Amino acid sequence: MVSYHLMMLAGFFALFLLLALVLGDWLYFTSLTAPASRYGCRIARLVDHVPLATLQPVSERFDANGVLQLPHGIARFFPEEQRILLRPQYRLLSLRIRTAWPMKASIDLQQVGGTTRMLCTKRVPWSSALITLLWFALVALGTVGFVIAFIAQGGAGSLRGLLMGLGITGVGLVVLAFGLVTVLLAYRLEDQRLAEAYHELRAALVPEEIGSTKDGAGTQEMNASKNG
Repeated sequence: MVSYHLMMLAGFFALFLLLALVLGDWLYFTSLTAPASRYGCRIARLVDHVPLATLQPVSERFDANGVLQLPHGIARFFPEEQRILLRPQYRLLSLRIRTAWPMKASIDLQQVGGTTRMLCTKRVPWSSALITLLWFALVALGTVGFVIAFIAQGGAGSLRGLLMGLGITGVGLVVLAFGLVTVLLAYRLEDQRLAEAYHELRAALVPEEIGSTKDGAGTQEMNASKNG
């Protein structure tokens, strides 16, 4: 009886420790500090160029604390590291769906000729990546282990046993497929949010480029109407 209570206490302590680690991981992941700008599991990278010869116009877009508030996100510039930390903004009363895989970007800046190279690295919390990987591994290994044990014990020797084995195996595959679809949909949703914040950041850094693009489009429309 005492050992049972000790096991229950150890289980609750392990669960509390796991929740504390996940919460700490998320809090550090979402913090706007220089060390946290490179924290997280890297999942994708992209390269972009903006027509800025120096980083002076970049620093002028941010406030005294290096923060730039965007309509759908927040960014912070670290001049010494030449890096921008970007993440979508989540409001408390927002109806937007939260997922278990929040995403942010660390953008390293580098002058290349007369332009600025922006190397954007997308990241998710380590806890989200590790728990997801562990879940898929447990389900996949559990399904494969069941099939091996079922065949070794001669469960496929009868039609009834064969149907039962196929049914349980099918359930495992359905669970795997459901998890994969969930992760893909969550990734697409978070990636769209990050892309929206990135386009707002780019427009804030190079407003002249946006204006020239609009003016060029308007000129083309006017020429088309004249030709017509």
